[in-house]
Amino acid sequence: MDAMNLATVMQPLSAWAPVVLLIVIGLLFAVGTVVASIILGPGRSGSTKATIYESGVVPVGDTRRRFNARFYIVAMIFVVFDVEIVFFYPWATIFPLNPTGLLLVEMLVFVLILLVAYLYAWGKGVFKWD
Repeated sequence: MDAMNLATVMQPLSAWAPVVLLIVIGLLFAVGTVVASIILGPGRSGSTKATIYESGVVPVGDTRRRFNARFYIVAMIFVVFDVEIVFFYPWATIFPLNPTGLLLVEMLVFVLILLVAYLYAWGKGVFKWD
């Protein structure tokens, strides 16, 4: 094999080198932190460690108790607004590069739709816990 053929064969392999290196570093970090926590972490055991822990309060009742549906609705509203914030980051980076005001109008419509949904949930009494 001459030098020209060797270079064309090795070029696609070298393109994957950063990806493979990142995977190896990630795996080494994950395994390293687990091993370090086993070696350096406390190894105490006993009856106190074996008890159930619920925010420092002794648990009362059955674990299969039903939750109010409002809990799940509030959780879903939180997820919606959390996703909204995730959409704001790319928008904020692109916004200064946009000479027209179209990007601002699109984001205002997006926020307005979410505001209507929030006011609808508020009107339905989703945020009242009593």
